[in-house]
Amino acid sequence: MALFVLTAGAVAGQGRDFTALARVDVTESAIEDMRGGLSVDLNLSQGVPWRVFTLDDPARAVFDFREVDWTGVDNAALFEPGAATAVRFGTVRPGWSRLVIDLGGPLALDRAGMQVDEVTGRARLTARFIAATPSDFAAASGAPADDPVWDTAGSERPKGIGDGPLVVVIDPGHGGIDPGAEREGIVEKDLMLTLARELSETLIRAGGIDVILTRADDSFVSLERRVEIAHEVGAHVFISLHADALAEGRARGAVVHTLSDTASDEASALLAERHDRDDLLSGVDLTGKDDQIADVLLDLARQETTPRTARLAQALVTGLNAAGVPRNSKPIRSAGFSVLKAADIPSVLIEVGFLSDRRDRGNLTNPDFRGHFAGAVRDALLAWMKEDAALAPLIRR
Repeated sequence: MALFVLTAGAVAGQGRDFTALARVDVTESAIEDMRGGLSVDLNLSQGVPWRVFTLDDPARAVFDFREVDWTGVDNAALFEPGAATAVRFGTVRPGWSRLVIDLGGPLALDRAGMQVDEVTGRARLTARFIAATPSDFAAASGAPADDPVWDTAGSERPKGIGDGPLVVVIDPGHGGIDPGAEREGIVEKDLMLTLARELSETLIRAGGIDVILTRADDSFVSLERRVEIAHEVGAHVFISLHADALAEGRARGAVVHTLSDTASDEASALLAERHDRDDLLSGVDLTGKDDQIADVLLDLARQETTPRTARLAQALVTGLNAAGVPRNSKPIRSAGFSVLKAADIPSVLIEVGFLSDRRDRGNLTNPDFRGHFAGAVRDALLAWMKEDAALAPLIRR
């Protein structure tokens, strides 16, 4: 694997103590074609630790920084489509930011380096990519194996519902470099974080419920990491919040999605594909992750979890209806959402509404509506918890 990493000490050179975030000087930076390859030149206000690697299917170049402020950087000023077909940048997790370059074909990383001016502290990162065969590119690509938190798999089984509080993980969809859907200035990642915080407060006030958010700020969290967080905290329930936008059709109203190998309908299949693709395009390598899903032990775990999840989905729809929250004409659907693949934790993905629908947009941006939604989820969880505890003795009889 071609991987270049520069440590903080190597970047600082003379041991400077930089406290402000590095900024990109767009006028002195460019991503452009170079003799059948690609050149990347970034002029930064100061040196920072960084690394670069490539990922395959689709072909991408990924640069991680600790940390770069991308405020004011415009795609059009940074690159023109050619060997690079698209560029995304932003926060990827607290303290780290990421630049992802979509490549038009297999371009192997040839060399990379950062030079820091010892007087001004300004830095220039350069990277060169050259044409490669698809097989050579694939062989050299892959996410670094030494990152302790990116896309690792949790192994601890969550607690059963007992005398302690109900542990609920709320997952605000998207974040950081992945904005999600956008309509009329409304950004899904921001809206879902706001809703997640409000829902968290409502659940905590109800008593007997502990709440953990997969992200508490505008940071990117991979799909696999979101599932891992649920395992780490011993979650009883996992709820992922979204408000997508569909280019076709007139989808509107809340939908509760559960996991299924076969999608219940074409719209759900497209949503699952889009959510997974957003994770891939943000620079996450999911190669080989499905191997664990095929394991017979996980299949056995799902024999218990699947009916519990179905009852949870029905309880949520009943709660939404009682609270007057608009529902979709088919409010319970299923598809292969990767974020729902915790075999031993009842997990649902709620499309609270669709940003592509005018009525839903108005509701989602209305604090009163969000309050009704949060109350509906609270009542549904409390009802489901009682039912689940009552049915527990019958499991596997």
